[in-house]
Amino acid sequence: MYYRIIAKIGLTISLIVASGAQAAVQVFACEPEWAALAGEIGGDNIVATSATNALQDPHYIQARPSLIARIRKADLLICSGSDLEAGWLPLLLRKGNNPKIQPGKPGYLMASQYVNRLEIPTVLDRAQGDLHAQGNPHIQTDPRNLTIVARVIAQRLQQIDVANAASYQQGLHAFEAKWSKAVAKWQRQAASLRGKKVVLHHKSWVYLNYWLGLVEVATLESKPGVPPSAVHLNELLVQLQATPAALIIRTPYQNARPSDWLSKRTGIPNTALPFTVGGSADANDLYSLFDVTIRILLDKMGPNNE
Repeated sequence: MYYRIIAKIGLTISLIVASGAQAAVQVFACEPEWAALAGEIGGDNIVATSATNALQDPHYIQARPSLIARIRKADLLICSGSDLEAGWLPLLLRKGNNPKIQPGKPGYLMASQYVNRLEIPTVLDRAQGDLHAQGNPHIQTDPRNLTIVARVIAQRLQQIDVANAASYQQGLHAFEAKWSKAVAKWQRQAASLRGKKVVLHHKSWVYLNYWLGLVEVATLESKPGVPPSAVHLNELLVQLQATPAALIIRTPYQNARPSDWLSKRTGIPNTALPFTVGGSADANDLYSLFDVTIRILLDKMGPNNE
């Protein structure tokens, strides 16, 4: 009887250990692009979810109980960083009280810290609007940055889930091979856009501009984070009537009325670009995100749309 009990206990422990070994790594992404990128690397070994969707401004999210519950279970946290989530992520981390994803741990990953950040201010002054002290956080609009972040994600997954380290390395290699070909294709397709002048609603597209050689000539916000005002829009109207741009660009979650107003009076086309995975019906993964972005830009201001 004694040996049967021990055998049963041993079998139960073995099943628990086996179950734990097979449990998927829980990835909590702050934005959809990082959930999608983690999925490319981790495959079936992970479950990745995003705290936000493409129709939400990631600056302004409520730390809802459902998010707190998810962050408590997370093995890896991936966010853009550079203070993009400063209004809600610290509260989530405190409420979630998950030691695995605190700063300094392998489970804490701020993507923008690993790339060349643009627009790092030399002087911090609240009078200049919502400046990000660590630079512009919207790094995902340049696909070359995703290659860099993918390598960091693979490294962290290998640390967190040693048993599947080889699988994560294979996932990274497969992604890099496919992604590099896609980036080269997009660059060839978009070659005619270099030097085109654009107006931005917000500083959301700085990395896209840097990648494709687009030239920002104005923003609908007079200062970052300050909604477009009638006074500023009228100033832009005068500026753009004298020196037109090729396109006015916004994200899906930004108010279309200011860009529509300016477009109607200047004749400059305006559009929403997907910005992240899910930003349009056909931008449902990382590859289609950039396929759609390049297609819209060419449709709106290609060689025959000066």
